[in-house]
Amino acid sequence: MFGSLKYGANSYAKVGVETGVISASPHKLIVMLFEGALVAISSASEHMKSCRIAEKGQSISKAISIIDGGLRANLNKKEGGEIAENLDALYEYMNHRLLQANLENNPAILDEVHKLLGDLKSAWDAIDSISAASATADEASSAPSKASVYNFSASTSTIIRA
Repeated sequence: MFGSLKYGANSYAKVGVETGVISASPHKLIVMLFEGALVAISSASEHMKSCRIAEKGQSISKAISIIDGGLRANLNKKEGGEIAENLDALYEYMNHRLLQANLENNPAILDEVHKLLGDLKSAWDAIDSISAASATADEASSAPSKASVYNFSASTSTIIRA
């Protein structure tokens, strides 16, 4: 009985995520990727503490997939310049640390990556707030805009829905 309720709730949540992805702005898609990676790392940490090895590995794999196949793969290095290059190196570092956390069963490493991603998400959220407040300001800036740091493709929405 409860299994079918859980399945129904999961199906409902999946439809909500898919609807959100379809209607999301590029900025919101990045926020969703950050949120998905953060949830996957939190889940991995809980599984690690509970000695659920297979689930830990699945959660870490999901976080790596989101970081590498979503955040990193959609960086626009041509227009994003130094910011995009630095993000690329940071995402590579995070993936390396997640693999290390999995191999060493080390929750402190998961906490480190979670904090890094949380800081990036906070900065990304602040960019949106600043952009909204200065939407009428002069758009001729030397810094790359939030839109120019990332490219989006059909694969981005597939990663978010996974």
